[in-house]
Formats: sequence, structure tokens, C-alpha cells
Amino acid sequence: MNKIKLPAQKISIIGLTGNIAGGKGIVAELLKKNGYKYFSLSEQVYAIAKKRGEENAARSVLQDIGNEMRANFGSDILARLVGAEIFASSNNLIVIDGIRNPGEIEFFRKRPEFLLIAVIAPKVDRYERMLKRNRPSDPKNWEDFLIMDKRDIGQGESETGQQVGTCIEMADFILPNNWSVESLEKRAIIIMESLRT
Repeated sequence: MNKIKLPAQKISIIGLTGNIAGGKGIVAELLKKNGYKYFSLSEQVYAIAKKRGEENAARSVLQDIGNEMRANFGSDILARLVGAEIFASSNNLIVIDGIRNPGEIEFFRKRPEFLLIAVIAPKVDRYERMLKRNRPSDPKNWEDFLIMDKRDIGQGESETGQQVGTCIEMADFILPNNWSVESLEKRAIIIMESLRT
């Protein structure tokens, strides 16, 4: 964990970024158990894939759709779509999953109560998690995983493309997930407790 500088404003909106299969979902579930309402930028992409008849689309297709949306409507389009729901919500504790472009961070950082957490993990660990969870969109071999991962962090991508590497650099906290689920949860709880003081 790093960047322990806390904002003066009380935090009520937490954004999650980080590597695919790095453990964002674990942190999101913990936040949900503690009263946070869950929103996902990725759900916007899945919804479009479904409308196009690609419910079980490969990760590369989902990446293409996200990139297409940002190229056509601005880097913050997914954030704006979800933001409309968030700011209409009566819940005062929010967690936003799936942030993958700096434009999305810049949109949410207009709100002083926003804080960004990056969850990161080693490649081998993430690949093994993908094989275990066996989602239709996930790569099934190491070579395809590496192609997906390079694209996700921003290698060869435009400014409106996948830019998770830059998003991680922009995070207020970085949570390494290279031990147990319990260890990750404990460190996430430390952050949550620090935000309440």
C-alpha cells in the first residue's frame, strides 16, 4: 500500500482500477458489505455487446467496444453514463469498478469526495485466477493472456483506449494482491477505517 496522504474532504465515492483479475472484485465485495452501492463501467460495455448479439464476447471484443465508445463520445463516456446513475442515487456511499482510462478518473475527480484505489497482482497469479474462474470472455492460454494484458495496461493503445497502467499511476492508494484474500481484505479495511477518521 502506498500514498497514505488523505484528502481533507470526507470520501464517499471510491473508484477501483487495476489489472484484470487483480482482485478488484474482492475489494468491491468488501465495500458492498460495508454499505457501498456498486456501479461498474464495464457493465456499460457488456450491455452494448449484448445488444450486438455478443453476450459471450471475448475480452478483445469487449476492449474494442470500450475503445470505440471512448473514441466516438470522449474518454469519459463510460464515466458519464454511470455518473448519471450515481449522482441520482440516494445512497451516499458509492463504489465504482472497472476504471480503465484517465478520462474516467478526471470525470470523477471533479467530485471532491472521490478517491481512487488500484488493485494490482503478479501476472502469473492473475492468469491462474482467470483459468479458475473460467469466464467466457477470458483468454484460455498464456499467449492470449499476455496479448490481452499488454493491451489493457495501454501498450500500443491510443489516448482513448485501455490505459490501466496510467490509471494505476494516478491512484490515491495501491493495494498489492500477492498474498491471500484475507490479507487483501485486511489492507482494504485499513484504508476504509482511515477514511472514516
